[in-house]
Amino acid sequence: MISRTSDSIIGCLLGTAVGDAFGLPYEGLSKRRQVRLYPNLNQYQFLFGRGMISDDTEHTCMVAQSLIVSAGNVDIFKQDLAWRLRFWLLGLPAGIGYGTLRSILKLWLGYQSGVFSAGNGAAMRSSIIGVCYGDDLQKLRELVRASTRLTHTDPKAEYGAFAVAFAAHLSSCNSNVYSQNYYRQLVNILGTEAAEFLELIEKACHSADAGESTAYFASQLGMYNGVSGYVYHTVPVVIQTWLRHQQDYPGAIREIVRCGGDTDTTAAILGGIIGASVGKGGIPTEWLQGIWEWPRTRVWIELLGKQLVDVCNDGNAKGALPLPLWGILLRNLLFTIVVIVHGFRRLLPPY
Repeated sequence: MISRTSDSIIGCLLGTAVGDAFGLPYEGLSKRRQVRLYPNLNQYQFLFGRGMISDDTEHTCMVAQSLIVSAGNVDIFKQDLAWRLRFWLLGLPAGIGYGTLRSILKLWLGYQSGVFSAGNGAAMRSSIIGVCYGDDLQKLRELVRASTRLTHTDPKAEYGAFAVAFAAHLSSCNSNVYSQNYYRQLVNILGTEAAEFLELIEKACHSADAGESTAYFASQLGMYNGVSGYVYHTVPVVIQTWLRHQQDYPGAIREIVRCGGDTDTTAAILGGIIGASVGKGGIPTEWLQGIWEWPRTRVWIELLGKQLVDVCNDGNAKGALPLPLWGILLRNLLFTIVVIVHGFRRLLPPY
């Protein structure tokens, strides 16, 4: 049991980081432009063949740290995560979403709830909650709600975040999850209030059962040039891809990246769900070793996972792994420069 939990938690964290880093260079590109610029998806394209993470992984790590500190106590979890979000903003992260930015500014002003937004900021950090607390549905819902409402108060954001967390839970417990089983359980949990969202998930499940490609399913939802950051677009596409590639981490990541759009987030969420099933061993070694990061190194993320495993197994809160703010500032400066260089590169041929 401990070994399985360890594989799932560490696999979820590393799967999120690798998916995030792999999808990052393609963010915002249409499918056609992406293929022209990057005809092959065999390695990282961000920094001389290396990859760097973005806010998707950073938020997932913050949630993991808060779970370690709180040991599942919802009030402590919410308070701790709120402070981590505040100080995360002080590190001057690049590419922060407008909704997340406004919500963290509200936190600094003393408000304990986010803005009315249905972006995917909450969904991108919820997989690890599902892996740790999926056996207790009430606790899972409370933790997902606490995490979501700090930044996003639209119920749509919460439905999407819970669907991701529950998928990660089922993935961590099974090598193969039946799509209709996932859908029926989600219906029983979310109820009629989430009818519109559940209809989209049902379509995703039917599409997966039919063996349709991710790109085809996305086009059926009206996303012809890429998956948007709207949670009702992001989550159904991720779920459809996961159900078809449950034990094929690299194949899943490549396929969802080829859809274009918000590729770092879609690949990060998908990577966290599948990583919870396949563990570290199911993620390509060259992709793991190709992440060029500091201070959130691959080794640091693994240590974070091991600390979280201990908390989940013995139920006792521990101190979270620290990170130096000055190191984060320097790292984010380099990251911003690389992002700007990528922006200029996109102005050049081939078109």
